[in-house]
Amino acid sequence: MSRVGKTIRQQLDYRPEIASWFEETKALFNRVTAFYFEVIEAHPEVLNMDGNGPRDTLERLTHRTKTNPEPTVPLATVAENIPALMRRAAIQAALGAAHSFHSNLARWQREKEQALAKGKKFKKRPPAPPGRWNKSVTLYAGMWKQRTATGILLKLWTGTSWCWVKVRIEGRQLPEDWEVKSPQLVQRGKRWWLHTFVEKNFSNPGTVKEQVTGAPEVKVCSVKLSASDSLAVCTIQTREGTALATRFIRGGSQLNGLRKSSLGRIARRRAETGLIAQGEPDNTRLWGRVRHLDEQVAHRVSRRIVEFAQAHGATLLVFEHLIPYHPKKGSFSQRGNEKCAYWLRSKIFHDSQYKAQAEGIITCLVSPRGTGSECASCKAQVTRYSQGQATSGSTPGARLVLCAVCGMRGNADCNASLNIGQRLFARYQKKEKPQTSPHAERLSKERGVPFPQAAESEARPPTELAGHGEGNGHGTAQGQRRGVARAGQVFLAQYDPVE
Repeated sequence: MSRVGKTIRQQLDYRPEIASWFEETKALFNRVTAFYFEVIEAHPEVLNMDGNGPRDTLERLTHRTKTNPEPTVPLATVAENIPALMRRAAIQAALGAAHSFHSNLARWQREKEQALAKGKKFKKRPPAPPGRWNKSVTLYAGMWKQRTATGILLKLWTGTSWCWVKVRIEGRQLPEDWEVKSPQLVQRGKRWWLHTFVEKNFSNPGTVKEQVTGAPEVKVCSVKLSASDSLAVCTIQTREGTALATRFIRGGSQLNGLRKSSLGRIARRRAETGLIAQGEPDNTRLWGRVRHLDEQVAHRVSRRIVEFAQAHGATLLVFEHLIPYHPKKGSFSQRGNEKCAYWLRSKIFHDSQYKAQAEGIITCLVSPRGTGSECASCKAQVTRYSQGQATSGSTPGARLVLCAVCGMRGNADCNASLNIGQRLFARYQKKEKPQTSPHAERLSKERGVPFPQAAESEARPPTELAGHGEGNGHGTAQGQRRGVARAGQVFLAQYDPVE
């Protein structure tokens, strides 16, 4: 069995005067966390304990009980009447921060020793412990109760006492078949949200190699991401290369127009200002609009990709491995739009990856080399052209493709998605070495070879240097690319496609 988790974010609806109670609760939680971090720094042996040893040791050092009336470092010096479950949540937050700090410090020390051993100067500053604490409040089971689809009771610190407050919940509901963990109070701007982590167990589908080589009825959903109107083209394929279903997820043209409009306004405002303050954000609202557009589209497209794969029983999701992108010269809005469109593909991949994992679907990558220029049927070079354009010459980036060898016609992205799925199967395909037919006059190896062939023929072995072939001889690379281009042009000129 495997486990997968995700976080459900829900906005809280409350009276305005309760907002200060959320802030007081968070401030108290961070004071307690900072206190326990200092205790851990004074007793570093706590970090080497296993299980509940660190928690029990820290409580024994700080918490006053009947059996422990005089703790070494009493927590009462920070605050009185801290709930036990809030205290333990603060201990876990302090332990996590301490482990992170000491791991970074040990890594810095190793890097310094390696640099000094090589005689190099080491100017990297050592990591520093947290100077300001801004942890979100983790609510253990005793800090909340009576949770429903629309409301929850929270235990908050008002500044003078603890009280139970009922607030409304808005947004996405918790999934039914998932295990709910302790929620967190998270401040986003001027509003407070409830972040709940949920987990689910599912049967392990196996690795990519095990599915491709072992399961005879395996189905693969190959995805071609592009910056055109079709943001994603998904194709369900079998091991034999049969395409069972194809889906075009559109909306790229509208997105590019909205994004370019916002980038153009940013460029005009920058031109009016003349100077941009270094280190300070400019046009925050417009940049936020661009970011929110891309995030919304990435979540929408990734959800449709996963739902399409799940509806057809695909257990593998295949994408191209994105390569570095360098935009062409142009205006600020044009270059920025191309960059954002390329980054959007990366967002779609990452969102699809964790959403597919929650459904038991494994995501993998293949090389993008030649997926858009090869025919999915015969692997020959294809000609790309636009609607109403002649097919005599290839236009890079055109939406239609034509194969002059097998006569295949279709959408370029659909052809590329087929190549992406076939490339995954070819990666794990067993390549058998062809057997060499035995020569009729070859002697058996059991007899051995007492004399070389030159000795048997009483001839002197050749000592001349091996010469090169002619310029256009067989096996030479001279003029290869030029010759292939000429041959392709002649073939396409002779080929008369049926319109």
